Amino acid sequence: MGFFTKDAVPAPGASGGLAPLSKERIKAALEREGWSYNVDSDGDIGGGWEYGSFFFFVNGEQDEMLCVRGFWRGRLEESDYLRALELCNTWNSEKIWPKVYVGRDDEGKGRLNAELNVDYEPGITDEQLSQHLRCAINTGMSFFELVNETFPEVWAQYRPAD
Repeated sequence: MGFFTKDAVPAPGASGGLAPLSKERIKAALEREGWSYNVDSDGDIGGGWEYGSFFFFVNGEQDEMLCVRGFWRGRLEESDYLRALELCNTWNSEKIWPKVYVGRDDEGKGRLNAELNVDYEPGITDEQLSQHLRCAINTGMSFFELVNETFPEVWAQYRPAD
């Protein structure tokens, strides 16, 4: 049986067991998924997808918080700000995640962002980490696809060349 014995609990760091979150583990998870990424001069991990870029941060006093933050490729004019805000509010009221919001860049253009944060203080398995990354990126991309449909003229300016 062994369901409730110490022998049934995986050792920390063992295959399938809980291990501390780290940037190295994030990079390994991205590689397992076959996703390309870069590491900037600050040590931040990021990668580009069709509709936007995603960055993977480890935060918290004990590096226990995983934050996946996506940035839509497009930039909105001030005249589109309220419509973007309404789009984000509707998404946030209808969806569990990711949290989405409108920000501004250094030029004052509207930026649409998607973000998923989870506290992994007790540790995380490799499969949980991969699932978190897949969930954050796929749901973030779903939001960005909605943004593309809402602002097709803006998306036409920023979409990557085929």
